[in-house]
Amino acid sequence: MARILIIDDDQAIRVLLRQILEGEGYEVLEAANGLAGLQVVHEEMLDLVVTDMLMPEGDGIEVILELQRLHPGVRVIAISAGGKGLSASFNLHVARDFGAFRTLAKPFSPAEVRTVVRRALEET
Repeated sequence: MARILIIDDDQAIRVLLRQILEGEGYEVLEAANGLAGLQVVHEEMLDLVVTDMLMPEGDGIEVILELQRLHPGVRVIAISAGGKGLSASFNLHVARDFGAFRTLAKPFSPAEVRTVVRRALEET
């Protein structure tokens, strides 16, 4: 089954995503910020990365760019609720411009997560 890394500074979001994805049979790894996520990227083979866009230590753009450099075949799903004066839609548009495969605005439903993850993995 696919290995998915969740990178988000909000523990509640990581727990929610882990529950949804493990319920679908995926192996899930977690990181609390972009820097920790990039460490996992360097150490583990992954099929998919779900990353928040705005985090205190390493943002989603850094994660996307480093993934493209190290593992160009790994798909990225960017998630955002907005912040720092920027809307979620703006952050997600920027994520797509930098190479995110799919995006999800927070809050999202479990069904949305399942659909977006399944599509990202099927289209790899």
